[in-house]
Amino acid sequence: MAAGFQNPLPTVDILIENRGGIVLIARRNRPHGWAIPGGFLDWGESVEACAVREAAEETGLRVQLSELFYVYSRADRDPRHHTVTTVFIASADGEPVAADDALDAGVFTAGDLPAPLVFDHGQILHDYFRYKNGARRSTVFRDYLQPTPRGR
Repeated sequence: MAAGFQNPLPTVDILIENRGGIVLIARRNRPHGWAIPGGFLDWGESVEACAVREAAEETGLRVQLSELFYVYSRADRDPRHHTVTTVFIASADGEPVAADDALDAGVFTAGDLPAPLVFDHGQILHDYFRYKNGARRSTVFRDYLQPTPRGR
């Protein structure tokens, strides 16, 4: 990063469809709680490759990316620093196993989500379940497409 510049950090999150639900992990590091598998983009890595790598590292699952879901970028979405996450929908067979910086992993549905959910993952999951229940993308993401002034 060039001196004097503060830029958001790029991340990915992967909504892994598995056995009728979504794979979530319990985080080993702060902030503690349940999260969508994901992580920081490495130098020279594409967001797609990062998604596949992070899914394998945190859940032991080999995923097949199927769809780009959305890009979430609110400055307050991560309490540690400003991140911009590219969220993918993927599928995987097999049992998720907690690995890397995950303490636990499980498959959850809209009706049995664990708590607490960290970052803005509750909102992302809400958007995902609305979309999967038939809401159009234009409806799910309508409010996000109205930019807010800097600093909000």
